[in-house]
Amino acid sequence: MRRVGSVVRTAQGLAVLRTDDTEGDASDSSDAIRNEIGTMVLNDSLETVGRVVDVFGPVDRPYIAVTPDSGVHLPSLVGSTLYAR
Repeated sequence: MRRVGSVVRTAQGLAVLRTDDTEGDASDSSDAIRNEIGTMVLNDSLETVGRVVDVFGPVDRPYIAVTPDSGVHLPSLVGSTLYAR
């Protein structure tokens, strides 16, 4: 499991995460994130929250949009750290 980032807000039925600071070459980190579209995202209790549907923003520290699974209460995710399997 790898930390994706923290939920900074919800918008249009999506959870918006800000990725963690990356080290090294920005293009390498950008390519790794781009490949995550469709990846399952989990909370700290290892429960599936949803899937990555978009990556946007600055290359060195992009935002990630996650579409929630049914039954996930979006407002309760704000401030949470999410992880990729």
